Amino acid sequence: MLCTYSAALLTCYSVFSDQEHEHTSSSVTRDEESFKELFSVARDASIIPDISLDPVLATFLSLDSSASLQYQYDFLQRSMNVEQQAAFNLSVTEELRGSSRVTCGGVGVVALAMSLLFDLVSQQVRSQGSTVPSAQRPQVKSIFGISSSSRIGWIIYSYLRLIPGMANDQEKLAETTELHDNWLKLELIDHYERMTTKKRMSTVSMQEWLAGAAFHLHMRIHQVRLHSVPQGSAESLRLSYKTAVGRLVQGYTVYLHRNVRETPATRKPGTKTAGGPGQTNTSSRTNMTCSSDQIFNESLVDISDDKFNETTMPNSTAEACKSNRSGEDFGLNVSNRSVETQDVNRETLNNTAVYEDVQGVLVIEPLRNVSHNVQHHPCESPAIQQALVTQIMNAQDLERNRNFFLHPEKLFHSLLKQRDDFVLKTN
Repeated sequence: MLCTYSAALLTCYSVFSDQEHEHTSSSVTRDEESFKELFSVARDASIIPDISLDPVLATFLSLDSSASLQYQYDFLQRSMNVEQQAAFNLSVTEELRGSSRVTCGGVGVVALAMSLLFDLVSQQVRSQGSTVPSAQRPQVKSIFGISSSSRIGWIIYSYLRLIPGMANDQEKLAETTELHDNWLKLELIDHYERMTTKKRMSTVSMQEWLAGAAFHLHMRIHQVRLHSVPQGSAESLRLSYKTAVGRLVQGYTVYLHRNVRETPATRKPGTKTAGGPGQTNTSSRTNMTCSSDQIFNESLVDISDDKFNETTMPNSTAEACKSNRSGEDFGLNVSNRSVETQDVNRETLNNTAVYEDVQGVLVIEPLRNVSHNVQHHPCESPAIQQALVTQIMNAQDLERNRNFFLHPEKLFHSLLKQRDDFVLKTN
């Protein structure tokens, strides 16, 4: 496990006795297991945050976009019967204003728009078996891991829905792209400022910004293809986002350190209820005392006659309790036996004691928490929290996020030069 985690645990154990120090190694191992259990609990509860770039964006905003779109189209065709294929092609052709060829339809944001169109039309064809106007098609609730109702999500979604109808009109597409480019740029700047200076950092905010920045960069790249902006505009935007990603990841790590909190599960003496299995039976204790008094008083019955060695067995408990006398010699005779009675009562209480399991709580961030049954020393929570943050960050595909904005110059120029059209197959 992590060095920082083990070191913190060793510090924690320094407050214990020398005898406990002898078992430090085994304790650290045990507590590492507790950490692993907690991470598994969080993963199973689906509360491990994910700020990795959506794989759909990484697929279609790449040099492999044309092949990926063709694969999707062929797959959908194979999954439909003849009637569904005909309805599908008819709806898509209508969306393309009667054309079967889409200019630059296999690259970048246009390929992404075509992919979205294929998904929506295929869903509608399968559910109703006929063509349906675009206005009646289902609206997506999330896009690339973010809500389509957020401002960033809404700008992206509205732009993608417009592209198919104007993809072959480069002048109109250039104007629409420039308009949405400006909207998205302003929103991303504002979003970035809220996260870095106004303490609005969160997993959702990171997801929205990363998806928005990735999409915005390729909007700018497509404007270079359309000759509406110079190449340097896209290159400077890429470098700007590369720097911003690094700052945001650092800020997000600090945010997790501030929010990840964990309390261990514990066991505490439970409240005993009448009639329950762990009940402390007061009447039984009283009877036991009474029976003991009976025994003690048996030896005192004939004390007045100096018959110290004789005892008389009572006929009943009631008689024994009735024969209980108070006298100055009573305490002397029962003192040792009273200690024995107290020991019996104490042992009985210990044997009947019950404990309640109190669940611990793991909080990753607001609205991301889960109860758990992992027990450990409370002073180990800070080390476990630190280890959890490290493990959460290791679980992110941050390499994909960075590489998206760290294209080698040769690869970036290849993206700018992409021009693959998409051809719709018609029967």
